[in-house]
Amino acid sequence: MTYVVTDNCIKCKFMDCVEVCPVDCFYAGENMLVISPDECIDCGVCEPECPADAIFPDTDPKATGEWLELNKTYADIWLNLTHKDPPPADAAAWNGVEGMRASFSPNPHVSEPRRVA
Repeated sequence: MTYVVTDNCIKCKFMDCVEVCPVDCFYAGENMLVISPDECIDCGVCEPECPADAIFPDTDPKATGEWLELNKTYADIWLNLTHKDPPPADAAAWNGVEGMRASFSPNPHVSEPRRVA
């Protein structure tokens, strides 16, 4: 079993899940995250951390088919994300909006410059 990121992550991309993942199995696109099913250890710590409720086990009907395939495909293309970047400024406004699949971008994530204190 693996966990799968679904459509409510699109344009939300809060990244709280990335902070708690013990195996760094998240990969980042321009407006969404995905989980590598080959790397996920099925620990489930990411699911309750997602403010957008966009992560489900692959046994949940919300995560099967297209979403499982999309996670696998883009985890093989996008860069691994091991730290939390700030979410988009309008992330909260997109949380829960229906029909976000049409807004999916296949482009990779551009990380914010990290500041050293």
